[in-house]
Amino acid sequence: MIRVLLVDDQPLLRGGFRALLDAEDDIEVVAEAADGAEGHALARETLPDVALVDIQMPVLDGIETTRRIAADPALAGVHVVILTNYGFDEYVFNALRAGAAGFLVKDIEPEDLLHSVRVAARGDALLAPSITRRLIGQYVARPPRTGAGTGLDELTNREREAVALVAQGLSNDEIAVRMAISPVTAKTHVNRAMIKLHARDRAQLVVLAYESGLVAPRTS
Repeated sequence: MIRVLLVDDQPLLRGGFRALLDAEDDIEVVAEAADGAEGHALARETLPDVALVDIQMPVLDGIETTRRIAADPALAGVHVVILTNYGFDEYVFNALRAGAAGFLVKDIEPEDLLHSVRVAARGDALLAPSITRRLIGQYVARPPRTGAGTGLDELTNREREAVALVAQGLSNDEIAVRMAISPVTAKTHVNRAMIKLHARDRAQLVVLAYESGLVAPRTS
């Protein structure tokens, strides 16, 4: 059973999401919060697998809520998915950097929401190649931050190659084909890179890959 926490200041939206999610045999909404501070507290209390967090809320916004959940050792198993009213906005990159596993638009199709919750619950990032390209084009196409490359020298050549492919939005199966290795080995390379770079998930690997200069954004 996938346990979900809803954090949004709009009761109607929470109610709609809850009705949709609770209708599934493998998903259960364990709690609802109307602001980020309450959301963090309920996350500690209920230990959900996935927290769907609105980006703009009173008391504590989605970015700070994400940062607190990601920094809380007791919540290491919680995957935060940001909810936004827009296809892409200025807050999304900061949310990913804070530790979000991905983001969804609030008018998402019901079947896509259910799929996304299941993807997030198993630890995969909600960053499709098209979304990754937009992320790169709008927010990551800038000079690497000072010190951002710390830890890259600990990666093996194969791990660096795997991280670069993750940054292109490839799945483990696609990475395996590109690198001519098994999916299990591809997953191992990615997981070891995450550990060495202290990345919470694949979404943060994308951020680190571009911020560090490991991968250069395309200019065309």
